[in-house]
Amino acid sequence: MTGLLGVLLPAVPLVAGLLGLLLPPAPRHPSGGAEGGDRARRAAVALGVIGAAGALALAVALLLTVDGPTETSTTWVDIGGLMVTLGVRLDGAAALVAVAVTAVALAVQVYSIGYLRRGPHDDIDVDHRYPPYAAQISLFTGAMLLVVVASDLIMLLVGWEVMGLCSYLLIAHDRRLPGAPAAAMKAFLVTRVGDVGFLLGIALLGVSAGSFRIADVLAHDHSTATLTAAGLLLLAGVAGKSAQFPLHTWLPDAMAGPTPISALIHAATMVAAGVYAVARLYPLFTAAPVTLTVLGVIGAITLLLGALAATAQDDIKRVLAWSTVSQLGYMTGALAVGSPSAALFHLLTHAAFKALLFLAAGAVIHAVGTTLMSEMGGLRRSMPVTFWCTVVGLGALAGVPPLAGFWSKDGVLTVAEAAALEGTGPAPSWVGWLVWLAGLIGVAITAWYAGRLLLRAFFGAPRMPLVRPHDPPALLRWPVLLLAVPAALLGLLGFVGVFADRLRFPTVPVAGSEDGLVHLGPGLLLPLALLLVGAGLVLLGWRRDPAADPATALGPLRPVFARAFRLDDVQHTLVVRPVRALARAVRTSDEVVVDGAVEGSGRAASRLGAGLAALHRAALPRAAAGVLAGALLIGLAAAVIGAVR
Repeated sequence: MTGLLGVLLPAVPLVAGLLGLLLPPAPRHPSGGAEGGDRARRAAVALGVIGAAGALALAVALLLTVDGPTETSTTWVDIGGLMVTLGVRLDGAAALVAVAVTAVALAVQVYSIGYLRRGPHDDIDVDHRYPPYAAQISLFTGAMLLVVVASDLIMLLVGWEVMGLCSYLLIAHDRRLPGAPAAAMKAFLVTRVGDVGFLLGIALLGVSAGSFRIADVLAHDHSTATLTAAGLLLLAGVAGKSAQFPLHTWLPDAMAGPTPISALIHAATMVAAGVYAVARLYPLFTAAPVTLTVLGVIGAITLLLGALAATAQDDIKRVLAWSTVSQLGYMTGALAVGSPSAALFHLLTHAAFKALLFLAAGAVIHAVGTTLMSEMGGLRRSMPVTFWCTVVGLGALAGVPPLAGFWSKDGVLTVAEAAALEGTGPAPSWVGWLVWLAGLIGVAITAWYAGRLLLRAFFGAPRMPLVRPHDPPALLRWPVLLLAVPAALLGLLGFVGVFADRLRFPTVPVAGSEDGLVHLGPGLLLPLALLLVGAGLVLLGWRRDPAADPATALGPLRPVFARAFRLDDVQHTLVVRPVRALARAVRTSDEVVVDGAVEGSGRAASRLGAGLAALHRAALPRAAAGVLAGALLIGLAAAVIGAVR
């Protein structure tokens, strides 16, 4: 029964998505072909919602029934002893992540019905591409669920790559927006760079073990060199999918896509896949501590980079995007210091409060018609539901007790502290120090930019007096309200032993790092003090001048932070320009050398043929003379050859 639930879990949204792709697009104009277009849209809505709801029901049933690690698989391909299998590998952690994925996906499907009811010009057109949009969300959800339950690395890779394709399509959903196609292409190409390494790492592990089945790969006695090489290659894919330094640059630009898609990518799919993949294969990384050292350094850099970049953004969605980059650094940092349970706990709480924040931001954008906080202000009274939901989301993000993010972030900081002070982690203790200190600094910075977002958007005087904002309609409001519940309360499940046990993989434990999800003690005081420092600084600056942006306090650092230390420009200079120059050189050599040789030989043959044709068209006396001359030459040649012999 459990195996059947695991098979159906990704299959239901995948089938809904494939059926949705067969639907025709809606008409571009409300008055043209309305009946057929309305039917297509209603069918797309039904398929999307039913697929997501069905997957959520299956995930909940799986969570209630799975009581230990189970696996169901069958051999698919056996080539010279190298096996690829089809099947599912299930445990409590997979079930919990599946519940989070499907819950957010259902919220996004329902929210999108209202959010994408119209196109950019509400009075003259509709979003005629809604049917493929809803279908692609279903495919996206199914692909992530395939990653969650896959028992074979090749199956995991299939889901991994389908997510990349769906992200490209969904980010570029509205091709009329100038930044959407470019952002989609950037996301696709940057993540593909990492995926090359991910593919090679999977190939190396599969060849070494003689099988791509995850259980066989984990049980095989790989050499240290193989584990180190494969682990580093896998981390390249993780850096791409989970937006880790230096492959993080695609995620903020992906905000050009519809806001519900931002919620889906940032909360439940794509960026969570890399963290989950490392947790799933964690014994391989603990056996090669170099890989965890690299992961810890990358995680600490990503944590601080994302937090600092979020402090200087004016676009509300880009603040949340850089916040996601920073929070992913906490997750990878927890993995580096030896606690996949803490990483997954923060992944689950982050899914709740980040989906809430993006959908609440979508309600604000829907009401005021802009993403810029400099054009907002005073929304607290006109949008009370959205305001209080945003307060819950930002509080959870910053780590305000007793909201969800407080408990999960404290879990990460506690295991990092233990790794630093007691050396309990699988990586060197200095990695624990790096992750711990970066996490503590991140607490203060997160509180600062979360407070700035709240003050700039919801407090002060309205900066667009002609706009009359209001709370969103029911289809947009109810998903936000429902997501506020886990954003507030999910962290308290860390006190429940059954919940904590389900987040543990059946792997070799790392001593001292897996002793609980929630930690009560004096260690809570330092993060709380840093939280108060960050919140107090932004509040102090705002009280001095409510009309001014608190980010002005950053001084000359503000443009540096706003451009995220210009790492995009660095990548453009070191990677994009050389690759384009190489492409131009290859194109020139192809056109001049290869095509030149082919076309030159063709021109030479054509000219020779033209010359011979001219001779054939010669007058009779000249032709006869030519024939006689040829015969004479042949005769002389024959005589010379005969004399030589």
